[in-house]
Amino acid sequence: MVDPLFEEMGKVVPEGLLKGSWEGKDGAIYLPLPEDAFGGVIKGFVEKGLVLVGLFCEEGFREGERFTLLYVFEKRGYERLVVLLRGLGEGRASSVARDFPSASWYEREITDGFGIAFPDGPDGRPLFLHECYPDGFHPLRKSQARPREAQKRTAYAFKEVTGEGVYQIPVGPVHAGIIEPGHFRFSVIGETVLALEIRMFFKHRGIEKLAEGKTSEEGVLFAEAISGDESAANSTAFCECAERIAGTRLPARAQHLRTVLLELERMYSHLGDLAGMAVDVAYPVGASPFLVLREELLRQNRALTGSRFLKGAIVPGGLRRDLPREALAALGAYLPSFMERFVEAAKGIRSTPLVIDRYAGTGIVRRELVKPLNLSGPIARACDVRIDTRADHPYGLYAAMRLTPRLQQDGDVLARFEVKAEEVLASATIILQLLERLPDGPVRTRCASKNGYALALVEAPRGQSMHYLHLRNGTIVRYKVRTASFCNWQAIEHAVPGNIVPDFPLINKSMNLSYAGTDL
Repeated sequence: MVDPLFEEMGKVVPEGLLKGSWEGKDGAIYLPLPEDAFGGVIKGFVEKGLVLVGLFCEEGFREGERFTLLYVFEKRGYERLVVLLRGLGEGRASSVARDFPSASWYEREITDGFGIAFPDGPDGRPLFLHECYPDGFHPLRKSQARPREAQKRTAYAFKEVTGEGVYQIPVGPVHAGIIEPGHFRFSVIGETVLALEIRMFFKHRGIEKLAEGKTSEEGVLFAEAISGDESAANSTAFCECAERIAGTRLPARAQHLRTVLLELERMYSHLGDLAGMAVDVAYPVGASPFLVLREELLRQNRALTGSRFLKGAIVPGGLRRDLPREALAALGAYLPSFMERFVEAAKGIRSTPLVIDRYAGTGIVRRELVKPLNLSGPIARACDVRIDTRADHPYGLYAAMRLTPRLQQDGDVLARFEVKAEEVLASATIILQLLERLPDGPVRTRCASKNGYALALVEAPRGQSMHYLHLRNGTIVRYKVRTASFCNWQAIEHAVPGNIVPDFPLINKSMNLSYAGTDL
């Protein structure tokens, strides 16, 4: 029987090249392409509607190639991924950003990390190497030494909007509130925003480089540190990679409990967003019930795992230890009342005209942006796009579930509020069902450290996150992460223009994207 995705690829990839592909341990189709065939295949992928969900570089991936670019594609409706392998004989490559706009940040990231130039790319500015880094420093190269001293680079060139009455409002990277750094540059006339440009990557910690040479047991700690409120999602994705490389099958109890933790994380994350939206329209009374419920969930997390943010629980092969049975029983007893109180809190928001007036029609993300920018999570589902990694590329216990993505149509703040509110209740229902049929047995099995590489996609609270892990001789040679925020941040530049400046905090909070999760 011919694989349907393989059959689709056969329509744009010459048969002789397709025969050189192989199936990875992650189930993806890996296809090396010579440079003279690469452009034609890319055009074919555009015509077939494939979505670029990841692009990264690895040094020494294949014999005879110093650098290999890995282009990760998904075809909506197909579970398997396609990975195009592009070997480089020198440090330059043609850009695909005009065919796949989401590639622009990826290519700039590769230029900074590996020194590979994309001369025909639409944006050649640095991404995470800010002005304090010296020229010629590319920290992800294997041979790169530490810079001896900082040299002042050319100042970052922001895009300018000119015209009568146009002025700029620079905000950040240091903010008045206790939040992470990010720069927002508004071009406005009066209070109306004409254009917004964002600059992130003020928190670069070198996680990908630090992970090199570490074991899988050590590597999962780096995954947890990517973004504090997505610890369960990122550690699960890392472990999925390690387990696929090892061919490890998790015990049933471990699968159930991992899913409980993942859905708890989704719930407390969304509760923070719902409260933040109310605060940003000066309605703290409406925010308070959500904050109380969130605090109660964080205490449930601590009783279950010892960590309010679920750190230290998920490890390669399952869970570090079983979750206390009394804490699981308490969670099952708590959730029905939680759901009743949550419904009342959401009703309070919906019945308050001053709130709905600010939410409705504000910060619209257009549906047609979802595919080219690879937007995901509540942002995409609020645009009536039926994507959810738990259903599209099921992992763990989600493969046995029939999940229905919660959708809204208008793509505005109100739509994002409704999607997240519905997902809180859906997650609570999933947890209750899992607790009712929770099997006995071990929560961990051996996950041997084998040579190999694998990709994993997970549905974090903010959307689809991608992890890639390559192990050799028991240690990590390449670890690459692309969180949902990395792509979704680019949506805000399209959602804010046409709104007034005071609505920016509301739009921003309705997306609640991670600064740290964008910049590793």
